[in-house]
Amino acid sequence: MVCRIRKWELSDAKDLAAALSNRNVQKNLRDGLPYPYTEQDGVEFISAMLSSDGNETFAFAITVDGKVIGSIGVFRQGNIHRQTAELGYYIAEGYWGKGIMTEAVKQICAYVFDNSDIIRIYAEPFAYNTASCRVLEKAGFQYEGTLRGNAVKDGKIIDMKMYSLLNTEGKRACYR
Repeated sequence: MVCRIRKWELSDAKDLAAALSNRNVQKNLRDGLPYPYTEQDGVEFISAMLSSDGNETFAFAITVDGKVIGSIGVFRQGNIHRQTAELGYYIAEGYWGKGIMTEAVKQICAYVFDNSDIIRIYAEPFAYNTASCRVLEKAGFQYEGTLRGNAVKDGKIIDMKMYSLLNTEGKRACYR
């Protein structure tokens, strides 16, 4: 399966809702998403992404055969971290384990490094999410360490892992 990232369209809300109305997907994401996730929730999210500052928020739909199957975004940080950005992503469960997310991560990193002054992209997956950690490793990210007791998810204190990709490394990793 070939994936492509592209700018969001309001008509993507239905596919977005289908991907996010899944507890298995949401258990790997930060809190705050409604469940079930409705088409209206999708419209509100897409509207926010489309109206955001394009130099601060790099947000894309992940598509396979023209169908939206997930979301990926890179979000600039502030102050002394203004040239650093955090990566976040998810895809619908039916597309897990097919190499799609690794390809989407490479595409967005290439885009951000080519179109901004960002020098470092990082991600903090939950330590138990070995598939997400593997995606980052396959996309060229370096494991920097474990953030012990760094989050509370579903009432449990959990560790997170820190991965990063520098612009100088990304040129090699993203264009392979």
